[in-house]
Amino acid sequence: MAYGIVLALVFGYLLGSIPFGLLITRAAGLGDVRNIGSGNIGATNVLRTGNKGLAAATLLLDALKGTAAVLIAGYFAPELGLWAGLGAFFGHLFPVWLGFKGGKGVATYLGVLIALAWQVALIFAVVWLAMALLFRYSSLAALTAAIVVPIALYVLSTPEIAGLFALMSLIVIIKHRANITRLLAGTENKIGTKE
Repeated sequence: MAYGIVLALVFGYLLGSIPFGLLITRAAGLGDVRNIGSGNIGATNVLRTGNKGLAAATLLLDALKGTAAVLIAGYFAPELGLWAGLGAFFGHLFPVWLGFKGGKGVATYLGVLIALAWQVALIFAVVWLAMALLFRYSSLAALTAAIVVPIALYVLSTPEIAGLFALMSLIVIIKHRANITRLLAGTENKIGTKE
């Protein structure tokens, strides 16, 4: 079983490490998305190119790589889906192809959540949308949703899945530490800001 876990982690990591935001913006002739905004490869930074379609495609593909990792590995054994999902999350955060400098993991986090507990993924979406509409900060919306998810999973799902997302939520919060500093200082960019 340990061999299966390692394989699931590696498989998930490789799938998660595909930098769709970078690939999509380059294919569209917009250059390297890491040279604008936050320098991130995720959908929020792709949105700063001014192209909502590319940002939506990045969000969808970054989520789907998490979902696919869980479903494919989970086909062989349900617990392997958990490990592959964790691998995909880390692959997005630390892709080997980009010097281990990836995104902040929110879309891939959501994709893993969709595969493991779609009802809680709906809660994530509602919380994210509500916070985004109210305050116009993608980072604040993501942080709030990431705090709510492990609590909801503890009530509605299994301890293993709740534990996995408690870890992933903690990492999401750590990856957003610069955003938290800017939110507290009132200097965080709002959704749709190109700078």
